[in-house]
Amino acid sequence: MEQKRIFIAEDHTILREGLRALLSSQPDLQVIGEAADGLEAIRAVDQLAPDLVLMDLSMPRMNGLEAIAEIKRRCPSTKVLVLTVHRTEEYVLATFRAGANGYVLKDAGSDELEMAIRHVLAGSSYLSPKISDQVIAGYLAVKEADAPRSSWDLLTQREREVLKLVAEGRKNKEIADFLCISPKTVERHRANLMKKLDLHSAAELTAYALQRGIILH
Repeated sequence: MEQKRIFIAEDHTILREGLRALLSSQPDLQVIGEAADGLEAIRAVDQLAPDLVLMDLSMPRMNGLEAIAEIKRRCPSTKVLVLTVHRTEEYVLATFRAGANGYVLKDAGSDELEMAIRHVLAGSSYLSPKISDQVIAGYLAVKEADAPRSSWDLLTQREREVLKLVAEGRKNKEIADFLCISPKTVERHRANLMKKLDLHSAAELTAYALQRGIILH
């Protein structure tokens, strides 16, 4: 039996361990790695190229939505199944726009989670039945072409990473060391951020990041 390779991105250690134990009990599933934040998940998935990523949305350093978009950009064949507490239309729409293949609520039973994983691995989309008909209808009605591009859409992935780290209060040298780039490159990314977002200080960048939910209050 060919095993499907699963990667878990979840910041709560106990839940991560529980998911690993549950999935490892299935003979056709193999957990090949874990991450506790979005940036760590992107780097690991880029190296491991799993068949499916089980992804939380609320994680430190980079939230699940941004991580999904970058993972799908780097590894388009990797499926992404979101496992989250969020059940509003806004989160559902944003998740599928980012490239996710399925959406399961954390209060789902283990049977539903296993079913969702197999649906997504088989090439189908999955949406938890606990999500209301109104949310499903809203998703189906949305046309990506009709959505206006915002200044956020103009940012590169690296600029988004720098924005998050600036908003967390990190200095240019710390950001450079963390991202393995030069301080001058960090300065250039900061300048591009401010120009594209029409912001003029680290405080304004932080306020913007809070508003978008890139960092938490």
